[in-house]
Amino acid sequence: MPDQQADTRIPVTVLTGFLGAGKTTLLNHVLTAEHGQKIAVIVNEFGEVGIDNQLVVGADEEIFEMNNGCICCTVRGDLIRILGELMDAKLGKGSRRKADFDRVLIETTGLADPAPVAQTFFVDEEIAGFYRLDAIVTVVDAKHAGQHLDEGHEAQEQVAFADVLLLNKTDLVPVEELQQLEQRLRAMNSAAKLYRTQQSRIRMDQILGIGAFDLDKKLEIDPGFLVEEAHDHDDEVASVFLRETQPLDLDKLERFINEWLVEHGTDTFRYKGVLHINGVKKRVVFQGIHMLFSSYPDRDWKPDETPVSEFVVIGRNLDEAWFRRQFAGCAAVTTNT
Repeated sequence: MPDQQADTRIPVTVLTGFLGAGKTTLLNHVLTAEHGQKIAVIVNEFGEVGIDNQLVVGADEEIFEMNNGCICCTVRGDLIRILGELMDAKLGKGSRRKADFDRVLIETTGLADPAPVAQTFFVDEEIAGFYRLDAIVTVVDAKHAGQHLDEGHEAQEQVAFADVLLLNKTDLVPVEELQQLEQRLRAMNSAAKLYRTQQSRIRMDQILGIGAFDLDKKLEIDPGFLVEEAHDHDDEVASVFLRETQPLDLDKLERFINEWLVEHGTDTFRYKGVLHINGVKKRVVFQGIHMLFSSYPDRDWKPDETPVSEFVVIGRNLDEAWFRRQFAGCAAVTTNT
C-alpha cells in the first residue's frame, strides 16, 4: 500500500462506541492532548457531545455539526456535504472562511452503524481523493458491554468494524469479567488492536496516524482466539481467519470472491488481508466492506519473509467451514517439471 508519509490526503479517524462508553471523553482527550496537530471535528447531534466553547476555541478546532439524525442514515447527504465544505475551507474555496487542519475526527452516535460512514471514503471519488480513512476506533463500556452486545446489532457492528478497540472503564469490572469480555471481543474481531483504558485515556500514537484501515502493515492476527469457545455467548457476529501457504490462483480467487459476495455480502461487515498470488512478485492487499472492496499490489516480499496468504472475514452468520473449504480451493496447482 502507499507509504503514509507520501500520502498527502487528510487522515480521518472515526470514533464510535456504545452509549455512555466514554466516546466523548476520548474526543475531549484527543482535542486537549499535546500532539501539535490541528483537528477538524464532525459530530452527530452536537448538543449531545457537550464540548464546551472554551475548549473548542482554545484548541483552535473546526467543529461541524450533524444534528438531523443518525450519521449512518445521512452519510450520503450531510456527511459528504460537510466533508466537501471542509475540503473547500482547507483549499480556500467557497464562501466559508479558510480552515487550516491536519486531520479529521468523526464522532458517531452510540446507535450508528459505522459501515456507511467508512463506505463514504470509497464510493465518492472526490472525497476519496482528498481524505484517507486512517482508523475506526470503538470505545467499549466494560461495565455494560455484555448487555449492549446481547441486545443490539449496532453494538456488534461497531466491534466488528473496529481497527482499535478501547475497553474502557476497566476499573469498574473484576479481572475475571474483563478477561471474559476480551475473549468475546477478540472472537468477534481478532484483527483489531485492543487496549484497556480508564476514562478513555490512550496514547495518541495508538489511535491517530496508525494507518490501520489501509493495512499499513501486515495483519497481526492470533488465530487461537477465533477457535476459542469457552465463553457462554453464541453471538451472530464472528470472525473467520483464513491462511494458505500455497500461492493462490487468481481466477479461482475471483470466482470465490464473487460467489461469496453474492451469497453473503450483506452479512459480511469487514474483510481484509494480505494475499500471495501465483506469478505476482508483490504482496496483494485486499479489503472491503459488505459489497465494496479493493485490491492492490503492496510491496515485494522480503528475502527473509515466507510468502503466505492471511485473511480475516468479520460478519454475521458466517459458515466457517465453507469459507475454509473455498479458500483452500483457491490454491494454485503446481506441477514439477
